[in-house]
Formats: sequence, C-alpha cells, structure tokens
Amino acid sequence: MGWLEGQVALITGGTGGIGSAIVRRYVAEGARVAVMARDDEQLQALHAELGDAVITIQGDVSRYQDNQRAVAATLEAFGKLDTFVGNAAVFDYFTRLDRVAPEDFESAFQRLFAINVQGYLLGARCSIDALRASRGSMIFTLSNSAFYAGGGGILYVTAKHALVGMVRQLAYELAPEVRVNAVAPGATNTPMKSLEGLNQHSVPLNQIPGFEDGAAQAVPLQRIAEPADHAGHYVLLASRENSGLTTATIIHSDGGWEIRSAGPRKDRKA
Repeated sequence: MGWLEGQVALITGGTGGIGSAIVRRYVAEGARVAVMARDDEQLQALHAELGDAVITIQGDVSRYQDNQRAVAATLEAFGKLDTFVGNAAVFDYFTRLDRVAPEDFESAFQRLFAINVQGYLLGARCSIDALRASRGSMIFTLSNSAFYAGGGGILYVTAKHALVGMVRQLAYELAPEVRVNAVAPGATNTPMKSLEGLNQHSVPLNQIPGFEDGAAQAVPLQRIAEPADHAGHYVLLASRENSGLTTATIIHSDGGWEIRSAGPRKDRKA
C-alpha cells in the first residue's frame, strides 16, 4: 500500500523534469493521475510508460477552458479529484530589467505571468469544487527564487515571489475543506525552457555551461538536485494521513540555500 493508494491527482506541466517525476512517484504510491501539458508527443510517451494509471490532456495552462477541460476529463475517467498539482512554468534566463527592451516588456511580462501565475490560479479555480467534495488539497511548485534574489531574472523571481502570497491566500480562503501547500525546489537538473524571444542567449536550464557544478557549490549539501529528489515532498503533502493538518506551508527542497555554506568539518582547519 502506497501513501496515495486510491487517490486521484491532476498535475500540470507533467511531461518533463519535476513534473514527470511527480507523476511517476504518485503512480508508484498508488494514485491515478491526469497529466496536462502542451506537448502531445511527450504525453503519449508518458501514457505508454505508465498505462491505465494515467490519462493525458493536451492543453495550455493559461487558458481557463483548457483547465476546465482537464478537471472534467479527470472526473470522467476516475470519478473524483483528491489533489491538484500546479507545476507548469517557464524561465526567463536570468534576464535583468535593464536588458528587457521597453517595447518588449509588456508582452514578455504578460506571457510569463500567464503561465507561471495565471496558470496556477486558473487550475486552482477549476479544481475548487471537486476538491471541496473530496476534502482534498492543492500543491504548487514554487522555487528558492520565491524567497531569494539571483535565482532567475526580474520576471521569474517576481512571479515566484507572487506565488507565496497566492498559496497563503488560497489556504485562507479554502479552509477548512481544502488544504493548500507548496514545494520550493532549488537548482535542479531539468530542461526547463525560457520564455521565447526574451533572451537571445537562452538555452534549457541544464544546458547552461557550468550550471551543475555551480549549483552544487552554492549550497551546503554540495550537489544539484535531480527531479526525483523533490517528488517525496509532493507525496507527503497530498497524503491526508501524513499531513492532514498541514496547510499554508511551503517545503524548501533546495540543498540548504538559506545557510549558503556548509559548516566546519573535522578535516578543515579552523
């Protein structure tokens, strides 16, 4: 018996990186999972891997109708919804405000916030009734950039900070029927893509030269995370038995970013 035996989850951005790691771990813990993403080929591959434990929905998280369709498909296939996981996001490749052309700013802002903030809110809005019925939970993927500067550019860091307030406000509004929590991963070996057209130098996150070594050296635990390293936190927060009194909580999964450096070891000179 897994921690999520008999539960049903809907996960957005579930075809790569942290998203697909959550999907696989939820299935391993006994859940049935609906996966929403934009890339139909990746969705088909995930379904071929995991079989009838998952259904897939191709859609855009920034559109209300697509989120509504994903919730409806989940209920039709599995009869209920216990957990909504908002995970889809795009990066801004560390682009500073003074590097965004004034004529491009409004469009870039709207496109990134439409995915990284609006997409979470729309998914939450469409899930509320089903989660109230099951007394379920919402879980959102944040970032260490939700608390600290330097983990992205101005748009990404601002959006992630906004999500801290979103988690707290939703937890306030939806209690006691629905718990609302989040996980804040640090640097992770994932092919997260940047917003198209914002920075001509952008490449997928894990293709940045020196990214893995730099990320490992920046935290006390001295290694970069793999997507699966974060998945257990999403299992814990979805489990009624193990986190039934947990809401408005954000779990940091970032290698100890707050303390930034490891403590003294016996083999280090004072």
